Amino acid sequence: MIAQAKGKFLRLSPRKTRQVIDLLRGQSVNNALAILANINKRSKPYVEKILKSAISNAKQKGLQEDQLFISKITADEGPMWKRFRAVAFGRATKILRRTSHIKIELDLKSK
Repeated sequence: MIAQAKGKFLRLSPRKTRQVIDLLRGQSVNNALAILANINKRSKPYVEKILKSAISNAKQKGLQEDQLFISKITADEGPMWKRFRAVAFGRATKILRRTSHIKIELDLKSK
């Protein structure tokens, strides 16, 4: 791992976020940014911001963008917001509003 960035407590479902990050796993950084530019999913801006943060962290160490690839990217489940909703016969049901923790690790391409 050369550089990493994390996004925590994001108001996104981890399951839906994984649909986006599965496309990016193992890609070069430039290729991953190109893929993100053409995706229409709610988690796209969050993943893009975290990826750019990881790239910036790598640049602080003196590395170029074209030397990097995504070695590890995960979307783990964060705490859930618990809410209740009225349903028939005077009952209530739970609504679980899920949150995500996204972690991106970059590494050098092997030549």
